[in-house]
Amino acid sequence: MDMNQLLARSAELEARIASFLGLPLFDNSSRLRAVRSVASLGFEHAQSLKYLTAAGLCTSASALLRVQYESLVRAIWLHHCATNQDVELMLAELTHETAKQASKMPMLSRMLDEIEAKASHVPVASLREFKHYSWKPLSSYVHGGIHAVRRHGRGFPVELAVMQIRQSNGLLGLAGNLLLIIAGIPAEAGVMAGIYKEFTDCLPPAEPPCPKTIEPAH
Repeated sequence: MDMNQLLARSAELEARIASFLGLPLFDNSSRLRAVRSVASLGFEHAQSLKYLTAAGLCTSASALLRVQYESLVRAIWLHHCATNQDVELMLAELTHETAKQASKMPMLSRMLDEIEAKASHVPVASLREFKHYSWKPLSSYVHGGIHAVRRHGRGFPVELAVMQIRQSNGLLGLAGNLLLIIAGIPAEAGVMAGIYKEFTDCLPPAEPPCPKTIEPAH
């Protein structure tokens, strides 16, 4: 599958899963509304990543994979672990004071720890594996480090761009699961299972979820 085909199929997958954002929530609680809002942000990052890749701006696209991942983890954390105060803060108007309070929320590693402790059914192992193999290089893109400088100056490998799109699609799949949960649709309904089967060609391979040789960690 060439890049144009991959982007086209990815757009189809994204549209299918993004439609879940329109599902009525299981209840109208602040928690579920906050989860949906943060999950929706991840879709914007995923869409932007693919637009930038299509335009040949792959170095900038790489930074968005990290923020897409962070949005997903935060949405899961809000659903299972956040205090009511944290939830209300996410829905509050943006002011100097609310921004100051929000900055005190747990960092991503602690969120993962809390998710693992309180929601054993969540695929935390996959989330941790993504972080283990991808966090340092993706952080380099965010902060203008050596990965960003080298890729920008010498060209971005096509195979790396392809893998980032597939990884982004995989994160969307996890977001789709979350959106179905907050809509009260159980996994037994097989909605995501059917989508995974239909779009295998543009999702990351089952094993290993995060290839270890595509990009050096330092």
